[in-house]
Amino acid sequence: MARQNTVFKEAYNRCLEDLGGKDSLPSEPELGEKYGISRTTVRAILSRMRDTGLITWDKRQKLVLRRPLDQDYFPDEETNSLNEIIEKSFMQRILTGDVEPGMQINEAELAREIGAGATSVREFLIRFSRFGLIEKRPNSHWILKGFTVDFALELCEVREMFELRSATAFAKLPVNHPAWADLDLIEDEHRDLIIDLDSRFKDFSPLDEKFHLLVHKASGNRFVIDFYDVIAFIFHYHFQWNKSQARSRNERALREHLDYIAALRSRDPQEIERACRRHLNSARETLIDALPR
Repeated sequence: MARQNTVFKEAYNRCLEDLGGKDSLPSEPELGEKYGISRTTVRAILSRMRDTGLITWDKRQKLVLRRPLDQDYFPDEETNSLNEIIEKSFMQRILTGDVEPGMQINEAELAREIGAGATSVREFLIRFSRFGLIEKRPNSHWILKGFTVDFALELCEVREMFELRSATAFAKLPVNHPAWADLDLIEDEHRDLIIDLDSRFKDFSPLDEKFHLLVHKASGNRFVIDFYDVIAFIFHYHFQWNKSQARSRNERALREHLDYIAALRSRDPQEIERACRRHLNSARETLIDALPR
């Protein structure tokens, strides 16, 4: 229900943005397809709009009465993008302890559980399938292939190749390249997080993603940069498998990042490789340890 509520709020805000300058709203199926939500969520949105005086709603006729005000919107902190909602819901489902390789995933059931439209869920699963963790079967069914040790090791091997190349390229960037200013800001965020780590250690994942993506972008290679989506997705969610020692694990990673940043600034290839390999080795150990047994 909480996930469906988030889907509702996110879609509701998007609907409000489209109200301006319109005299009426399209049909329920059209709204569902446009926003990637279920018919039930569409009706909940229309009901709220009617109750707050934004529209009149009489069967197929939905007339706009006024433009939305700031107070009509749900706060940003209560909404996520639909893609984020589907992604989190899906990962929570497959990362629970009772799912095993070979488990069947049904698009319609997943869409109903989340409160999203089947088309949006199908598009997500198609994108996710490139990771090699699920496989399409007939009749809107998918098979979970399982996150194995072999898969984790292969992922880490490719990550190491790409990141070492990217880190080397980063060190060769001109002094006035904006990436160096971005690196300064990221370093400041690391130091601030270490100071407040007891209460903010869960903030590490987005900062980790921001840092490594900055390094990967230095490669200038679209395939390397695109592959980081896979890396971020897996490494972000693996923390959910094993939350034990999360604080100490994140502190170690933060300090390794600072060492890595210092190496990038030194522009010394040997220092960069040392710091990069040390951190990636730790990440690999953490990923393997976090696998469900």
